[in-house]
Amino acid sequence: MVPAPSRSRIRAAPVFAYHGGLRARPRSGWGDGLDYFIKQYSLQQGALEIEYIEEFFNEFPRRKTAAEVVARLTGRLHQILMAEAPLPSDPTGALMPVSFKVAHELRAQEDDPKLADLVERLRDRVQFDGRRVLYQWIGGTRSDWRGQGHFRALTEEQEAWAHAAGFDEIVVKTKNRFYEMRSTLDSLRFEVVKFERHPADNAESKVYLSKRLDRDIVDAHRLKRMVTQVE
Repeated sequence: MVPAPSRSRIRAAPVFAYHGGLRARPRSGWGDGLDYFIKQYSLQQGALEIEYIEEFFNEFPRRKTAAEVVARLTGRLHQILMAEAPLPSDPTGALMPVSFKVAHELRAQEDDPKLADLVERLRDRVQFDGRRVLYQWIGGTRSDWRGQGHFRALTEEQEAWAHAAGFDEIVVKTKNRFYEMRSTLDSLRFEVVKFERHPADNAESKVYLSKRLDRDIVDAHRLKRMVTQVE
């Protein structure tokens, strides 16, 4: 059972800089100014935050509940990221969640029926044996903040974390009709590895994409990010 929302506790990472009274670690290009604020959540609090932010995505046919997020991520390596930005009309500059990403380890042998099916669909395109594969499960950016780099900032943070954790590849699944997401993934250098055509509606066809990780990928990151750990 997922507990009721509580006040988040922010824990300092081993390397940090002070910003706005919070302890957080700088990422990539820290120096003159700061472009993106990111929070990395623990499982329980992160699940509640995901349930909240998904209410702003009308294109999602069904929103994930906090209980579903907890059930999926428990017992496997995962990462919950959320970008924050101010409302343009808010003179106080108060930050609010505008973009999110949830990723988890995808194993060669999965007990969860949905994940086992995903592995089988990708097995002839992605090598699982002897490698670590990260699955970009859910994510998106609220419409008023799209095109401002928030999803790219989350992706760069995810890639840095995944590379440090020993992952070899990131895979993601979307639908043909999500044109903005497909365009975003293309700009982030994800490559299509499989296309499953829907028999009746091509817009519902499934698109599988992949990005292999190495040190060069991480070194090419260019956005300034401040990341705080939230429990």
